[in-house]
Amino acid sequence: MSYEMINSPETVQIDDLKFRVLISEKQIQNRIRELADEISQEYGGKVPIFVGVLNGAILFLADLIRQLSIESEIDFIKISSYGDERISSGEITMIKDFSADLRGHDVIVVEDIVDSGLSIQYLRRKILNMKPASLKFVSLLVKRGVAKVDLTIDYVGFEIENKFVIGYGLDYRQQKRNLRAIYQLVIDDPTRSKTAHRDEA
Repeated sequence: MSYEMINSPETVQIDDLKFRVLISEKQIQNRIRELADEISQEYGGKVPIFVGVLNGAILFLADLIRQLSIESEIDFIKISSYGDERISSGEITMIKDFSADLRGHDVIVVEDIVDSGLSIQYLRRKILNMKPASLKFVSLLVKRGVAKVDLTIDYVGFEIENKFVIGYGLDYRQQKRNLRAIYQLVIDDPTRSKTAHRDEA
């Protein structure tokens, strides 16, 4: 599959916030190919169901499945842990439930970013109650050293520091998801970081 790279700007300005490229488009696409090869080898002869966690994971999931050499099915769910859309309440709310019947199927949950791990914990319990044949998680980004629970992400794109990031599905107040690279806040003011809406925990 040929993929035409478009030169992404080195910095992005949003109001008075400045973001700089952390992971380039080329790095993202190269790592996705590696993940797809690994998953294809492990699930050879099987048809796993990929469950994308909306909204952030949609770009990652789309690019990932296009690089697979195996057949697959797709489903989407949407959860939130934000009571006031600014600060995580720690309580997970299911906004859109599963459409697929996961019983007896191999399931791979696709996340854009994992930090506290609370959403992963919630989804693991919920899906295991549905009796899948197997369950694994893949996340493009995992924030290093900030998990509040013990968890295992089976396929990790990149480990990053605990900084606020946007682009490639990740948003700032529901904007900038369309950026092809991933950008990090240059001056990470915690009070500003908390004003950003996130779908995940």
